[in-house]
Amino acid sequence: MRDPEVAPEVQALSRRLLPDSDALGIRMAERICAEIPFYAEGAIVSFDELVTSCTDNLRYVLGILAGDTRADLDSPRTTGTARAEQGVSYAAVLQAFRMGGRFIWELLVERAEPDERELLLPAAADIWAVSDDLASHVTEAYRAALADRARRDEQMRSVLVGSLLDGHDFTDTTAEQLWETAGMLDLDGSNDYVVIAAETPAPGAEGLRDVEQVLRRRHDVASAWRLEQDFQEGVVVLRPGFAVERLVTALADITTARVGVSTPFGRLDRAADARRQARIACAAATPGTRELLRFGERPLAMLLASSPDQARSLLEGVLAPVMELSDDDRTVLLETARTWLAADGSTSDAAAQLHLHRNTVRYRLQRLETLTGRDLARPIDAAELYVALECARILGSSGP
Repeated sequence: MRDPEVAPEVQALSRRLLPDSDALGIRMAERICAEIPFYAEGAIVSFDELVTSCTDNLRYVLGILAGDTRADLDSPRTTGTARAEQGVSYAAVLQAFRMGGRFIWELLVERAEPDERELLLPAAADIWAVSDDLASHVTEAYRAALADRARRDEQMRSVLVGSLLDGHDFTDTTAEQLWETAGMLDLDGSNDYVVIAAETPAPGAEGLRDVEQVLRRRHDVASAWRLEQDFQEGVVVLRPGFAVERLVTALADITTARVGVSTPFGRLDRAADARRQARIACAAATPGTRELLRFGERPLAMLLASSPDQARSLLEGVLAPVMELSDDDRTVLLETARTWLAADGSTSDAAAQLHLHRNTVRYRLQRLETLTGRDLARPIDAAELYVALECARILGSSGP
């Protein structure tokens, strides 16, 4: 929108105003400071810097309205880039430019001769179109600079990833923001995604070593991550030829702690739900291991991990007397029970796996029955014991 068809009188009015741009730029800056607290503070954008931007952008609008085809786009682009680099919110930038557009309109009305004023209203659409054109160039430069900064700034990338994972309500009014965020993180596309949640082996330590670089360099897969005290979480783009199965294999080589993987999803506004799935899957893995689980892979374990308070209650209700034993004694009984259940109730097979005599396995199981009041010959009692053992594993209340 560089050549608006405005009335000759509006062009003449704009040409008359151009020489006063310096004084008018100060007036515009004062108006912005009076109405927008962020700019009034002057902590990030000084008043002198704001005056310079207002003056340059006012010259741009008046120049276009005056028919000057040489109007330079460097001014709005410089403003947009500078505000992004300074960390000024887009909302504040846009509010200032809308106010600037209103200031120019009021200025034209104020300075117009009576016969010119009658022509302003028919020309209003063209006048506002020039202001909108200015704002679009600022916005384009702002987004480009912010994207570049996001690629360079790990802290900003973490904030942007958090905006996806922490559950914003992406309604129609914020859908554009969602896709802007995806673009800044190089996650935009029509492919499916998964969310990964890796437990940190120590506060702030990576559960997946150099994962973003590994996925990008070895597999040409885009991803974006944040690292918090307890979890390292990320969104990974799946692509043809690199589905979840290949991703799991790739992650296995760099895993240092428990990892959970969500089910694939096709829209980034579902990332928060996927994060919940990934965390549940991570919690369902055995503490202290490098186990990697996909959500839904072990339905019972996922159910228990999603309700830790209920899991703790169930554990205490079934295995409380066992949990009161010494560490060694408790570990021996629980390991024997797990092995026996995994061997489909075969004492001989369990004894072979544990390198014990069958009578030793029988003795331990009988002791477990006495302590818990359960009869392992009854399917319901055996099932309760199995669930309680899963609770103990997930809560880290017993051996491996």
